[in-house]
Amino acid sequence: MSEYDLVLHNIELVRPGADAPERTAIAVRDGRIAGVGPELAGAAATEVVDGGGKLAFPGVVDAHQHWGIYNELGADTESESRACAQGGVTTALTYMRTGQYYLNKGGEYGTFFPEVLATSEGRSHVDYGFHLAPMMSRHIEEIPELVEKFGVPSFKVFMFYGSHGLHGRSSDQSKFLMIPDGERYDYAHFEFVMRGIQAAREAFPDRADEISLSLHCETAEIMTAYTKIVERDGKLTGLEAYSASRPAHSEGLAISIASYLAHETGLANINLLHLSSRKAVDAALRMAEAFPHIDFRREVTIGHLLATFRTAHGIGGKVNPPLRDQDDVDALWEYVLDGTVDWVVSDHACCRDETKFGSPREDVFVAKSGFGGTEYLLAGLVSEGRRRGLPLGRVAELISRNPARRYGLRTKGDVAVGFDADIALVDPDHTWVVRAADSESTQEYTPFEGFELSARVTDTFLRGRRVLAEGRVTGEPAGRYLSRPTA
Repeated sequence: MSEYDLVLHNIELVRPGADAPERTAIAVRDGRIAGVGPELAGAAATEVVDGGGKLAFPGVVDAHQHWGIYNELGADTESESRACAQGGVTTALTYMRTGQYYLNKGGEYGTFFPEVLATSEGRSHVDYGFHLAPMMSRHIEEIPELVEKFGVPSFKVFMFYGSHGLHGRSSDQSKFLMIPDGERYDYAHFEFVMRGIQAAREAFPDRADEISLSLHCETAEIMTAYTKIVERDGKLTGLEAYSASRPAHSEGLAISIASYLAHETGLANINLLHLSSRKAVDAALRMAEAFPHIDFRREVTIGHLLATFRTAHGIGGKVNPPLRDQDDVDALWEYVLDGTVDWVVSDHACCRDETKFGSPREDVFVAKSGFGGTEYLLAGLVSEGRRRGLPLGRVAELISRNPARRYGLRTKGDVAVGFDADIALVDPDHTWVVRAADSESTQEYTPFEGFELSARVTDTFLRGRRVLAEGRVTGEPAGRYLSRPTA
């Protein structure tokens, strides 16, 4: 009988924070890393894989996705998890809420979330978990049960939803939110959400460091006013118009408000999502200085690092917050390089062509917000990161270790003994051009169309099982729901 289930050798292992890759081998037993060392190259195993000298990263933890937002959840789970595997993502954390989109229903999470779990079960090619958004007062009461029974320690507030439409114009919020009559989704609600999450941290002290609130920081009143100005003026079009309608200081103001509420409520674990601009990160840093007792984490997306409103391929690049101009892209890279940014995600939200674009097709304000991109997360970060001097060990921190630690994924985020055997092999010398037609996602377009990348994911291993082989997804769905913290 073989000592190991898998031995992966002839690789350059990239560990989080490591100065340089290490030529070594990895042994896997029962889905976990059983050993790391060059001497394992000749060990007996049921399966032996020659890595061809490629870079071996910890499996990507893409901590910000939206399965089921525009498509049926079960179908999205299957197709978009294939896109995950294609990009080296082995764990996807997807945002879920009641209201319009997703399951298109309101109600308590005690009823809603089991349906989410049942719908997605057995359909994912990668491991997955959920962040949940407390949309009404009853959801706040449910937080302890969501933490203890369902293993959901991470929650979200969308700061502009109460009075500004998801796609750029104000809309009927009572219909969109599906909350009880008499309730409001406003700053007071956000305060009570924070108090409820802090109460859960106090109730579960052994998990307190992994219980957090994530914030989509944009200010509804600012965006409503600027949308009217941009549309009335008519000088700007496309993604540039959309960026102007949701100006960067809208992010900064929302960050400031949210940070003071966190201070007021004593909630120490705050994640500031998809920061898109220098002003947004500047506000985040000012708030960290003002409230040093709050553990802020700062997130950016691969879309905001790779594309601008000028370079993205058409209005398919509409997203919230918007793609910005080159000066903001360069600023975000400065923050990535100096350690200010904690992790990079895709914010993957598959929106098919027939759903994405309105009439007229060129009107950015009637298009839906969001696009896919998990399949380009690792390759894009390595490609552009190397050009800008980003160490590979820092890449492993940004896309794996840091989000795993924050979100209670104790068995993810590194290639070390005892961790899940989640591994992504990257060919660092493979130059290729992004084409939507080559993606496993059901989205028929990408804002990255025609972008040239200089590294490519070739193989992905989920708990020691190869789910992507030489660029092709293989096998039946084997992903598991992750009740956090993972043991």
